[in-house]
Amino acid sequence: MLDLIKTKKFALIFSHKGPDGDSVGSSVSLSLYLSKIGISNKIIFPDPYPHFLSWMTGLENSLVASEKLEEVTELFQQSDLIFCLDFNHRSRVGHDLKNLISNVDDKHVVVFDHHTNPENFGDVEIINQNACSTAEIVYDFIKNNNHLSLIDLPISEALYTGILTDTGSFKYASVSSKTHLIAASLKDIGLNHVAIHTRIFDQNSVSKINLLGYALQNIKIEKSLQLAYLSLTEDELSKFNFKKGDSEGFVNYCLSIEGIENAFFLREDKDLIKMSFRSKGILKVNEFSANYYGGGGHERAAGAAIERKNMQEAVSELIENFKVFCSD
Repeated sequence: MLDLIKTKKFALIFSHKGPDGDSVGSSVSLSLYLSKIGISNKIIFPDPYPHFLSWMTGLENSLVASEKLEEVTELFQQSDLIFCLDFNHRSRVGHDLKNLISNVDDKHVVVFDHHTNPENFGDVEIINQNACSTAEIVYDFIKNNNHLSLIDLPISEALYTGILTDTGSFKYASVSSKTHLIAASLKDIGLNHVAIHTRIFDQNSVSKINLLGYALQNIKIEKSLQLAYLSLTEDELSKFNFKKGDSEGFVNYCLSIEGIENAFFLREDKDLIKMSFRSKGILKVNEFSANYYGGGGHERAAGAAIERKNMQEAVSELIENFKVFCSD
């Protein structure tokens, strides 16, 4: 694939909506690598990335489509190579960008992803459901090109961010011995893992801490379903000066409760209600997400979004759907 890529002049790297640590880290690391091998490129985020990732070197080569769609469209017309990172369904980039990347007759499309049930829209697809993150897939891509010597500190920081965030700080079942070996190789380059962890997890505003305290007091439990759940409306979020990324990981507090095997978190976001699903039991939340909400993800971590409605109605409907799913 490297020989084909080198015939291209300009690449766009697309992330999914609601970019997280893995989508940002994998996109930035690939962008920096492509630049090193002489491929001009630009990263496209459908909407803004979390503020706690803004320190990352390489983000200056990115555009947010929701803010600069016209400029993104112009760049798309100029591109001849499209990378889709950390998603395998075009719907994950939102309506406007989906229309763009569905019109690629004159462009080569490459998909790097680790989620299940791919749409299979790419010319080349590297999809490894056993990978802990898309950042791991980018690392393997660089390694398979015999270019590990090109991984410098900024690339290693981006790769490590993707791995760190998508493995829950190396605690999820997706972590393998290979994951730790990759992290060790990045550490040998000079990576300061303490500094990255601090930037991502330990730079909290007072308002974010207060939001967490409020959220924890409002966790509800359905014992019969071994389920804990939490919901936050836009009005509730606004009381705590909410910024994108402030509720990252809230669903995991629900899952940490003794006797709980399943956890949901619902959050109003403009015209949508975004939902996060987690499990540490036998239920596959990606199947639940796909069957009832057209979402997806991993067996133990998935997500979806629905058109905004009354939050209590959405919660009640979600619980009823989950009861049916558990009884099937």
